[in-house]
Amino acid sequence: MISEVYLIVMKKRALILGFLIAQLPVWAALNPVVDSIPMRDGKKLAADVYIPIGCTSCPTILIQTPYNRLLYRFGLPLGVGQQIDNSPYVYVIVDWRGFYGSSSAMIASPNRGQDGYDVVDWISQQSWSDGKVGTWGPSALGKIQYETAREQHPAHLCAVPLVASPRFEYEEYYHGGVYRTEYLQQLDALGYGLSSVVLANPVKNLTWTFAYNQSNYPASITIPCMMIGGWYDHASDAMLSYFSALRTTSPLAVRNKHRLIMGPWVHGGHGAAYVGSALQGELSYPGAEGWGDSLALAFLDHYLRGISNGIDLTEYVTYFQMGEDEWNVAPSWPPSGVSPIKLYLQNDFSLGTVLPSNGTGASLITFDPRNPSPTIGGPTLRSDLDQGPYNQAPLVESRNDVLIFESPVLGAPVVMKGNVRAHFYVSSNRKDTDVAVRITDVYPDGRSMILLDGIRRMRFRNGFTAADTASMIPGQIYEVDVQLMNSAITFLPGHRIRLDITSSNYPRFDVNLNNGGAMYVAGDTLVAQNTIYHNASQASYIELRLEDFIGETPEDLFVGHKLFPNPANEFLELTVPGNSEFSWEIFDVQGKSQKSGTCKGENRVVVAELYPGLYVLQYTINGKSYRVKWVKSK
Repeated sequence: MISEVYLIVMKKRALILGFLIAQLPVWAALNPVVDSIPMRDGKKLAADVYIPIGCTSCPTILIQTPYNRLLYRFGLPLGVGQQIDNSPYVYVIVDWRGFYGSSSAMIASPNRGQDGYDVVDWISQQSWSDGKVGTWGPSALGKIQYETAREQHPAHLCAVPLVASPRFEYEEYYHGGVYRTEYLQQLDALGYGLSSVVLANPVKNLTWTFAYNQSNYPASITIPCMMIGGWYDHASDAMLSYFSALRTTSPLAVRNKHRLIMGPWVHGGHGAAYVGSALQGELSYPGAEGWGDSLALAFLDHYLRGISNGIDLTEYVTYFQMGEDEWNVAPSWPPSGVSPIKLYLQNDFSLGTVLPSNGTGASLITFDPRNPSPTIGGPTLRSDLDQGPYNQAPLVESRNDVLIFESPVLGAPVVMKGNVRAHFYVSSNRKDTDVAVRITDVYPDGRSMILLDGIRRMRFRNGFTAADTASMIPGQIYEVDVQLMNSAITFLPGHRIRLDITSSNYPRFDVNLNNGGAMYVAGDTLVAQNTIYHNASQASYIELRLEDFIGETPEDLFVGHKLFPNPANEFLELTVPGNSEFSWEIFDVQGKSQKSGTCKGENRVVVAELYPGLYVLQYTINGKSYRVKWVKSK
C-alpha cells in the first residue's frame, strides 16, 4: 500500500510549485493587473485581471481556481495563450478562499457559491466590464461554477463546466462499494483533506444522503450551461446524470439552452492529454482536437456577445463515436436505436449471444491481496498514473490472476452507445472479496486498449447501506452486478471485444483483505479462491447497449465508397466503384437539405459556403441509399 508519505510529498510539491511560479520574472509570462476582490465578510480574494488593449466595455470570462491563479500567466485557455489583446474578453482569474493568494481569507466553512456571487458582482461594477460574465473551468473549477450559478447573480449569464458535476455522491468515492484509493489520495494531495471524512462513512448512510441533497440543485440553475466531458474521465456518468437533471428540472426559460459535449478525452491535469487534445493515453483522436475550445467559445460568444452562430440550434447532446472517430448528435443520452444485448461467457472463453451449452462451466481466480492486479490507464486522477486508453496485455492480461473472455474477430462494425453491466455468478472460499472488470478493444495487432472498468465488493452485492451488507458463505454461489460507465465506441471489423475479470485493480480501487472484517484498517490478508460460473444454469454475461451484434461474419461487407477529407472546409470528394452515376444531398443536424446534385464516378462537392457543424451526405446508387456523417470545421 502507498504510505502517508506520498500524500505529504504531493502536497509539498503543489505548494513548492506555487512558490516557484511566484518567483519567475515578469517577462516570462503575461502581466495581468493584480487586484483583490472584497467579500461580504470583509475578507479579500486575490485576482489576476487580463484586459485586452482597447477594451473599454467588454464581457468577462471568470475562472475560480484552487490550483494557483499564477499558472495562467503562462497562457490563458480557450485558445488565447499569450495573445490576450486579440481576445474580445476580459479574463479574471481568482484564487479560492483559503488557497494560494487567498490563503488569508480562509474561514471554517466557506460558501464558495457566495464567494463566486461576490466576485461576479465586483466584476460587473468595473469600468472595463459591460456587465456580462460567463464562467469556465475544468474539474474543481467546474464544480464551483454550479455553486456560483445557484446564487443567481443577474450578471452571470452562462457557464462552461468541464469534467465536473456538483453532486457529492457515495458512488463517486466508493465505486461498487470499494474505496477509490488513488482518487482520494490525489484530492488529499491537492489540499482538500476529504479522505478522513470519506473513510469514516464507508456505507451509504445519512451523511451521504445529506451531502447529496445539499449538492443537488438543478432547479436553481437559471443560466445556460455547456457541460463538456470525456469518455475516459471518471466523472462522465455523473455529468450525464446531471445534464439530464438540468434538462428536466431547471427553469423552463433555460431548460432548452443547456448543451452537453462528450469527447474521447481524459480528465486531464498532467502530460499531453487534456480535454480537447488529440492525444489521449496511447491513442490519438485527431477528429476531436480543438472541439472543446471551439464549441465553448461559440457558446460564450452567443450568450455574452449576442452572436448568432447557431449554437442555440444544435442538438442537446454532441458526442464523439470512437472507432468511427466522428461526431454525432442526439436529443438525449443514450441515443435511440440501441438495445441492451447480452454477451454470455462461454466455456471456451469466448463471448457470444447464446447461452453456454453445458452445466459445468466454471473458472477460478486466485487472488492474493499482497500482489494485486495493477491499474494501467483508465479513468484515473492521481498525477503519477497514466490516464485513458492503455494496452492491458503486457502488465494485466499476462498475469495468472485474470480470466479473459473475448468475442470472435468482428467481421462488421459493432456500435455501442451507453453503459455496460456485468452480471456474474460467483463463489469464494472467503467471507468477502471483490470482482473487478475491464472491457477492452482488441486491435488486430494484439493491443488490448482499456475502454471501461468497474468493481463490486461482494459484501455490498445487495446494496450499499449497512442493512444491505452481508458476508459470503464460503462455497455458496451468489449473483452480483458490476456497473461500468457510459461510452460511445464502434468496435471495428478485425477487432475483438474483450472482458478481463480479476479481483483487484490497484491503486484505482482499495484492495480487499479477503478476511471479511472491518474495511480500511490494518489486518491480516488472506488469499482467496474465487470462482466465476459460465454454464447453462449459471450464465454470467456482460450487457452492452448496441445497435446490433454481428459477431463472426464475412469480412466482404464494404462497398468501396470513400469520402474525404473529413473534416472538410472547401470541398468533399466522393469516390464510388466503377463509373456509376448517382445523386447526392447534404442535410444539416436539423434534417434540413442544404445542397443536392448528381455526379458520376468521382466528384468534388463544394461546401465552402456552409456554416461549421455536423452534416450528413446522402447519396443513392442503383436504387440504394447511403448516409455518411461529416464535419465542416471552420
